[in-house]
Amino acid sequence: MVVKRLARWFDDRLRASSFAHHAMNKVFPDDWSFMLGEIAFYTFIVLVLTGTFLTFFRGGMVFRQIHHWAALLFVAAIVVHMMRVFFTGAFRRPREINWMIGVTLLLLSIYEGFAGYSMPDDLLSGTGLRIAYSVFLSVPLVGTWLAFLFFGGEFPSSDILRRLEVTHIMIVPGLLLLLIGAHLAILWRQKHTQNRGPGRTNTNVVGSKLFPTYAAKSTGLFFGIAGILGLAGGLFQINPIWLYGPFRPEAVSSPAQPDWYLGWLEGALRIFPPWETRIAGFTIPNPFFPAILLPGFTFTMLYLWPFLEAKVTGDHKEHHLLDRPRDHPLRTAIGVTAFVFYTMLLLAGSNDIVAKVFRLPVGGVTWAFRFLVPVVPLLFGWLTLRWLDALNRTGSPDVLHVPLSALRSQRQARPAPPSEPWQPTESGWALGDWERRRRAARRARRASKRARRRTGPPAELTTAGVGAEPEGESP
Repeated sequence: MVVKRLARWFDDRLRASSFAHHAMNKVFPDDWSFMLGEIAFYTFIVLVLTGTFLTFFRGGMVFRQIHHWAALLFVAAIVVHMMRVFFTGAFRRPREINWMIGVTLLLLSIYEGFAGYSMPDDLLSGTGLRIAYSVFLSVPLVGTWLAFLFFGGEFPSSDILRRLEVTHIMIVPGLLLLLIGAHLAILWRQKHTQNRGPGRTNTNVVGSKLFPTYAAKSTGLFFGIAGILGLAGGLFQINPIWLYGPFRPEAVSSPAQPDWYLGWLEGALRIFPPWETRIAGFTIPNPFFPAILLPGFTFTMLYLWPFLEAKVTGDHKEHHLLDRPRDHPLRTAIGVTAFVFYTMLLLAGSNDIVAKVFRLPVGGVTWAFRFLVPVVPLLFGWLTLRWLDALNRTGSPDVLHVPLSALRSQRQARPAPPSEPWQPTESGWALGDWERRRRAARRARRASKRARRRTGPPAELTTAGVGAEPEGESP
């Protein structure tokens, strides 16, 4: 009784019951791929909880390892979630803002991870800070000032650890929390995308209500993630700083690799040729190209991609139904090329380990990656484009059923069918133009076969030579 009266007292002043009723009835799609964003969100919650514990108590090996494993999973979940958004076209209007927020979250999470594993000041993280200092110095004109701003002096500087601690514990987590809140608010306002299918249109969402079905599944996912991270922190060793020892400026550990989300930058630094240039009297040092220019181009393209695609395709309509990758072969091929390119750079960041395992010279492995990094991604992109083109031309149900003859041939046998025979309209669902033509042609062929079976073959085809021109007669 008291609880009801207290709830009524709050509702009289906040008018929250109508909002709560609407929120509980909000529908979310049931497809598993939409859980990728939730994995990132729940991993962030584990990071906040374990990070708060470490901030207060400064210890606990299990909590340190849970925190580190959660950081790796957090960035991985963001990357896979953004790949799902890219390949399905979920970044298009009206979701360009959420896409840019996601890119910013990825950028901040990479910095947050780097700051976190640099704070112990061990030999491995000190090597990473040494590389970061050199990268700052490589920026033309302002490199010296940038290095002093972030490090507080020449490397090694005692100020950098305090600055990393402040940004890692206070500033960046606050920005991440703000952006995640904005991301979810925009998602709530714009409604969720969904895959194409019967009963699904641009004006509805087919799935489970938030409460109780979706909330139960989502809660189970959270505890599952927390349990897996707890097992990983307790059973699998990660970042054993006691083996590396404290940082010494004159020493470098080998083999040494950063966490996976910075491996592509490490690989670019390792395989980039020893080139430098001078422009307008200023030297452009070697690290500038792989460590500043490459990531700058990467994130600029990520931010601009929704607008570039809309400009090139002329598609400025709102989209709430997702594409399949086969629907846009060029976009899919570009995405596969980029994914393979950064994966090859990640592998190149372990050239010393590859050389040690296979007993090869490090120089030879480095030259091999210099050849493979530009060639292999283009090969995968070309194969993807050919495969999807053959998939659409043959109308195969999936990529595993594409005949090899279609891959070898580039003939445009017929227009590429849409991803689904049923297409959404304002009044509901109807057969698309291509599917209607296909079914009409199939009915015509069947009717022609039935007619031939009833009447027999045409007379002029029953006698050999009929149809030839008689001699002496003009045609």
